[in-house]
Amino acid sequence: MPGIRDRVAVVGMGCTRFGELFDKSDQDLMVDSCHAALEDAKMDLKEIKAAWLGLQGAETGFGGCKLARALKTDYIPVTRVENYCATGIEAFRNASYAVAAGIYDIALACGVEKLKDTGAAGVTQMGGEGQFGSWVWAPVIAPARFALAATRYFHAYGLTPQEGKRMLSMIAVKNHHNGSLNPRAHFQREITIDQAMNAPMIAWPLGLFDCCGVSDGSAAAIITTPEIAKRIRDDYLLVKGFGVCADGGPQGVIANDYDYLHIEAIVRSGKMAYEEAGIKNPRQEIDVAEVHDCFTITEAIICEDLGLTPRGKYKQDIEAGTFNIEGEIAVNSDGGLKCFGHPVGATGLRMVFESWIQLRGKAGARQIKNARIGISQNYGGLPGGGISGMVIIGARD
Repeated sequence: MPGIRDRVAVVGMGCTRFGELFDKSDQDLMVDSCHAALEDAKMDLKEIKAAWLGLQGAETGFGGCKLARALKTDYIPVTRVENYCATGIEAFRNASYAVAAGIYDIALACGVEKLKDTGAAGVTQMGGEGQFGSWVWAPVIAPARFALAATRYFHAYGLTPQEGKRMLSMIAVKNHHNGSLNPRAHFQREITIDQAMNAPMIAWPLGLFDCCGVSDGSAAAIITTPEIAKRIRDDYLLVKGFGVCADGGPQGVIANDYDYLHIEAIVRSGKMAYEEAGIKNPRQEIDVAEVHDCFTITEAIICEDLGLTPRGKYKQDIEAGTFNIEGEIAVNSDGGLKCFGHPVGATGLRMVFESWIQLRGKAGARQIKNARIGISQNYGGLPGGGISGMVIIGARD
């Protein structure tokens, strides 16, 4: 079957600053991001034929009215979606498929989350599955689970605790440097290797700077056909491929032979997206890689799962500067979750926004030279049990 490659175009995007936005409601943030996208595309709200809202939230039962009432849309179809940490990409995927199917010619995707108002110190269990059936899970918080992945990585690839910790600290330093150049980031301050290595411990070996923060934020995209996009602007971008995979069972929790060195849903979603986009050699063909660095070790594992570096070789590549903005392939050039935090519904679209500005040469001090292909990848869950969403965006020929 034909995929979505080059059948859908992005013509406008908006992204709020992320952070402790106590002065704004979730509706304020949706208005800000969506109207920024409309202004970017030089469009009127009345031209939007359908919209999708990505909102994870602690509650279930919210529908599309949350976005419709914020924007004051005129009785168009608005659908609320959630898919763990891939919620933002899910909203983008649904809007893209609707346009590709020929159902709507212009659609809006918006992601938003307000986490700071809850007073929680971390991303708590959102919603639940108990009411829908059995739910086999161990009551262990995310930092502890990903800490197991880190210690296993050290052991499997022959890293001493000091060497492994330094590798993780280099990820934090890289992403905080990138975030210091980004006015939309929650955290805009550089850190040193010593600060990262000696930070307060959360779950060994993951310290304070190995864990992403909790934030508020919103991002939005306007999606249409390439034919319409040509009439709107010359520098539109094209959707090249999607990959979304859900683990059939939480192997990392219930299986005693899970290796903690890869996440199968990420591997599979990457293969799906690469095949649809026609990408044969990810390391050589991708210029911008936004990956789900909820923890520093997660960035390393994802880069290996997506073929950006060989298994067990992330340390050599980050030491060589491969993943810096000026390196071979820029990873989390906007600062990643480390600097934006993780307002769950917004994160995926925030990642797509980085491709939007990078591939059009609008990233300022963070600009990657000759950027043509960008990926955005989210993972929700724990090692070995969750869902991965990925989208590939490309510049027009």
